[in-house]
Amino acid sequence: MRPSRLMTYLAAVTAVAVYSLPAFAQETLKMNISIAQNSHYGAAVDTFARELEKRSNGRFKVQNFYSGALGAERESIEAVQLGTLDLTMTSTGPVPNFVPEVAILDIPFLFRDYAQARAALDGKIGQDMLGKFASKNLHALAWGENGFRHMTNNKRAVASPDDLKGLKMRTMENPVHMQAYKAFGIIPTPMAFTEVFTALQQGTVDGQENPLSVISAAKFVQVQKFITLTGHVYSPALLLMSKTKWDKLSAADKQAFSESAKEAVKANRARIDDDERRVVSELKAAGMNVTENVDKAKFQTALNATFQDFGKKFGQDNIDMIRNFK
Repeated sequence: MRPSRLMTYLAAVTAVAVYSLPAFAQETLKMNISIAQNSHYGAAVDTFARELEKRSNGRFKVQNFYSGALGAERESIEAVQLGTLDLTMTSTGPVPNFVPEVAILDIPFLFRDYAQARAALDGKIGQDMLGKFASKNLHALAWGENGFRHMTNNKRAVASPDDLKGLKMRTMENPVHMQAYKAFGIIPTPMAFTEVFTALQQGTVDGQENPLSVISAAKFVQVQKFITLTGHVYSPALLLMSKTKWDKLSAADKQAFSESAKEAVKANRARIDDDERRVVSELKAAGMNVTENVDKAKFQTALNATFQDFGKKFGQDNIDMIRNFK
């Protein structure tokens, strides 16, 4: 081979080698959720992964794990706090164990409707609360949601608070919920969400309470006969990230994570809205007994003494500020 051709050949080989090398080091982050991929959480975390990869020009990739593959919600929060897990999306159920101030959001009948709840969490009330996570070595990216919770059971149709007496129901590991449900006469049984289907199937508990999106995604219609649309608690969700990981990001990367979280919340809420439109009819079609026209005033009256206790615990002014938010 002539020198000139040899030089041309070597130059070409070098160019191919250079362009074959990655232009950057891609970092893979792990994210865990407690329910199935085909759910309102799945819609959120899959959107987050796509948006972050796009907004970071491929430098960050998110590997999502579903159905509690890396642990239940409390375990996931602990792992994010320790930095052994990068991200999680969780209900507020176990969160007061880490950030006690969040417990106020779990008070029954606190929010009127979705519009009010979303506006409050997206506004100063919610954003101030997100800021309380930093001291716990957690970075709260955004508020998502589960929706308004309803009650299911295998014993009887529930039309009034009296019908709840004696029912053994799974609850979240949340003291606010447990106190309220005891006031209804329920026997609350806290357990991780990953254990609920089997507990219902085996009759360890009579029922559970969750939003329609969760009831649908978890296929509770297979193990529950009755549902009452009580809408007794609005259930937020949180996108949480390791603060250690967050603190290492550049300003531009932090913006990419924050913007991706906002898109994830949009997808999460859109799925909730869709589920609210279709799930009740699907449950009926599957043979579930649905009690729709619930006198919520009766359920609220049954909690009067409990509401007074919450007023002392959280400050009635704080509760009223959220309840009267416009």
